[in-house]
Amino acid sequence: MSHFLFLNASTREPGHVGNTETLARHAAAGLPSNSRQTWCKLADLEIPPFVDLRHTAGTYPMPVGEAKPLLDLTLEATDLVFVSPVYWFSVPSPLKTYLDHWSAWLRIPGVEFKERMANKRLWVIATSGNREKAQPMFDSYRLCAEFLGMQFMTPLWGKGGAPDAVLADEAALAAGATLFQAV
Repeated sequence: MSHFLFLNASTREPGHVGNTETLARHAAAGLPSNSRQTWCKLADLEIPPFVDLRHTAGTYPMPVGEAKPLLDLTLEATDLVFVSPVYWFSVPSPLKTYLDHWSAWLRIPGVEFKERMANKRLWVIATSGNREKAQPMFDSYRLCAEFLGMQFMTPLWGKGGAPDAVLADEAALAAGATLFQAV
């Protein structure tokens, strides 16, 4: 059974659903019925800032607090879906912090993070003012996937802007409706 972990990187205020999440939920509705979905809003988690210990301690302890279940969910998932609006042509800060912790998780004795991430699928669902400005972010995610031996799936991009703007992007909605059908 497939387990899709949707990692929502939006920093919208509580109670407000942005264009990227709207598009992601539209795409998730097309998942096969036997697929498991877990949704996680990264900005709501208390994840500590990443501290680089590579050249001092060399290894990292097992994470504590809300970072530990996030590691567990990451390892359990067959598919990671970055629900990632484009902020300043780049990765939103909650998702960047999560990715920085991958550096620690690679160095926790016994976790075998890189081996366990290999062959998972990495999906990206994003919205922004135009597709061209999202490309640097997509390239960053592709490089992360390649480093870990993950399958980088073709990103789904939609036209964002004002609330619900993506609902007028018929091409994005059509692509979203069939995004996960190849699973």
